[in-house]
Amino acid sequence: MLWATRSLRIALRQSLSPFRAMASDAIGSPGPVENAMREKLTTLLQPSKLIITNESQLHRHHAAMRSQGGGNGETHFAVQVISDAFKGKNTVQRHRLIYSTLSEEFSQGLHALSLNTKTSEEAQRFQAET
Repeated sequence: MLWATRSLRIALRQSLSPFRAMASDAIGSPGPVENAMREKLTTLLQPSKLIITNESQLHRHHAAMRSQGGGNGETHFAVQVISDAFKGKNTVQRHRLIYSTLSEEFSQGLHALSLNTKTSEEAQRFQAET
Protein backbone atom coordinates (compact mmCIF):
# COMPACT_ATOMS: atom_id res chain seq x y z
CA MET A 1 0.00 0.00 0.00
CA LEU A 2 2.83 2.39 0.88
CA TRP A 3 4.45 1.63 -2.49
CA ALA A 4 1.26 2.46 -4.35
CA THR A 5 0.86 5.67 -2.40
CA ARG A 6 4.45 6.75 -3.12
CA SER A 7 4.05 5.87 -6.81
CA LEU A 8 0.88 7.90 -6.98
CA ARG A 9 2.59 10.89 -5.33
CA ILE A 10 5.47 10.66 -7.82
CA ALA A 11 3.09 10.48 -10.78
CA LEU A 12 1.13 13.46 -9.50
CA ARG A 13 4.29 15.46 -8.91
CA GLN A 14 5.49 14.79 -12.46
CA SER A 15 2.20 15.89 -13.98
CA LEU A 16 2.06 19.28 -12.25
CA SER A 17 3.16 22.53 -13.88
CA PRO A 18 6.83 23.53 -14.13
CA PHE A 19 6.22 26.11 -11.41
CA ARG A 20 5.79 23.23 -9.00
CA ALA A 21 9.54 22.64 -9.15
CA MET A 22 10.15 25.79 -7.15
CA ALA A 23 7.68 24.95 -4.38
CA SER A 24 8.34 23.01 -1.21
CA ASP A 25 6.27 19.97 -0.30
CA ALA A 26 6.66 20.77 3.35
CA ILE A 27 3.98 22.86 4.96
CA GLY A 28 5.11 26.46 4.76
CA SER A 29 8.07 27.81 2.88
CA PRO A 30 11.33 25.97 2.24
CA GLY A 31 13.77 25.99 5.14
CA PRO A 32 17.48 26.79 5.15
CA VAL A 33 18.58 23.24 4.32
CA GLU A 34 16.29 23.00 1.30
CA ASN A 35 17.33 26.47 0.12
CA ALA A 36 21.02 25.58 0.45
CA MET A 37 20.46 22.31 -1.43
CA ARG A 38 18.63 24.11 -4.24
CA GLU A 39 21.35 26.76 -4.56
CA LYS A 40 24.24 24.28 -4.56
CA LEU A 41 22.63 21.81 -6.96
CA THR A 42 21.56 24.57 -9.34
CA THR A 43 25.06 26.05 -9.38
CA LEU A 44 26.77 22.69 -9.85
CA LEU A 45 24.41 20.98 -12.29
CA GLN A 46 22.60 23.78 -14.17
CA PRO A 47 19.56 21.48 -14.29
CA SER A 48 16.71 21.73 -16.75
CA LYS A 49 14.53 20.34 -13.95
CA LEU A 50 15.07 20.28 -10.22
CA ILE A 51 12.39 19.16 -7.80
CA ILE A 52 13.22 18.96 -4.12
CA THR A 53 10.56 17.39 -1.94
CA ASN A 54 10.84 17.58 1.84
CA GLU A 55 9.74 14.17 3.13
CA SER A 56 10.97 14.67 6.68
CA GLN A 57 7.48 14.46 8.15
CA LEU A 58 7.25 10.87 6.89
CA HIS A 59 10.29 9.87 8.96
CA ARG A 60 9.81 11.76 12.23
CA HIS A 61 8.88 8.52 14.03
CA HIS A 62 12.21 6.80 13.20
CA ALA A 63 14.51 6.24 16.16
CA ALA A 64 17.22 8.58 14.85
CA MET A 65 14.71 11.37 14.36
CA ARG A 66 13.01 10.80 17.73
CA SER A 67 16.40 11.11 19.44
CA GLN A 68 16.72 14.57 17.85
CA GLY A 69 13.30 15.57 19.16
CA GLY A 70 11.68 14.75 15.82
CA GLY A 71 14.44 16.31 13.73
CA ASN A 72 14.47 19.89 12.52
CA GLY A 73 11.93 19.22 9.80
CA GLU A 74 14.67 19.08 7.17
CA THR A 75 16.22 15.65 7.44
CA HIS A 76 14.81 13.60 4.53
CA PHE A 77 14.40 14.78 0.94
CA ALA A 78 13.53 13.34 -2.44
CA VAL A 79 15.45 15.05 -5.24
CA GLN A 80 14.65 14.74 -8.92
CA VAL A 81 17.28 16.26 -11.21
CA ILE A 82 17.54 16.39 -14.98
CA SER A 83 20.93 17.71 -16.02
CA ASP A 84 23.34 17.17 -18.87
CA ALA A 85 26.14 17.36 -16.29
CA PHE A 86 25.33 13.67 -15.72
CA LYS A 87 26.37 12.68 -19.27
CA GLY A 88 28.97 9.92 -19.17
CA LYS A 89 28.37 9.22 -15.47
CA ASN A 90 26.73 6.11 -14.10
CA THR A 91 24.16 6.24 -11.30
CA VAL A 92 26.72 5.77 -8.51
CA GLN A 93 28.91 8.59 -9.87
CA ARG A 94 25.88 10.89 -10.13
CA HIS A 95 24.81 10.16 -6.57
CA ARG A 96 28.34 10.59 -5.22
CA LEU A 97 28.54 13.97 -6.96
CA ILE A 98 25.36 15.11 -5.23
CA TYR A 99 26.31 13.65 -1.84
CA SER A 100 29.74 15.33 -1.91
CA THR A 101 28.16 18.64 -2.93
CA LEU A 102 25.80 18.43 0.06
CA SER A 103 28.40 17.20 2.58
CA GLU A 104 27.99 20.31 4.74
CA GLU A 105 24.22 19.76 4.96
CA PHE A 106 24.79 16.11 5.95
CA SER A 107 27.18 17.18 8.70
CA GLN A 108 24.50 19.54 10.02
CA GLY A 109 21.59 17.09 10.23
CA LEU A 110 20.50 16.12 6.71
CA HIS A 111 19.90 12.41 7.13
CA ALA A 112 18.79 10.92 3.81
CA LEU A 113 18.21 11.64 0.13
CA SER A 114 16.15 9.74 -2.38
CA LEU A 115 17.71 10.60 -5.74
CA ASN A 116 16.39 10.38 -9.28
CA THR A 117 19.08 11.59 -11.67
CA LYS A 118 18.76 11.69 -15.45
CA THR A 119 20.24 13.46 -18.45
CA SER A 120 17.85 15.32 -20.75
CA GLU A 121 18.12 12.48 -23.26
CA GLU A 122 17.29 9.84 -20.63
CA ALA A 123 14.32 11.87 -19.40
CA GLN A 124 12.95 12.22 -22.94
CA ARG A 125 13.40 8.50 -23.57
CA PHE A 126 11.71 7.65 -20.27
CA GLN A 127 8.81 9.98 -21.03
CA ALA A 128 8.38 8.41 -24.49
CA GLU A 129 8.20 4.94 -22.92
CA THR A 130 5.45 5.88 -20.46
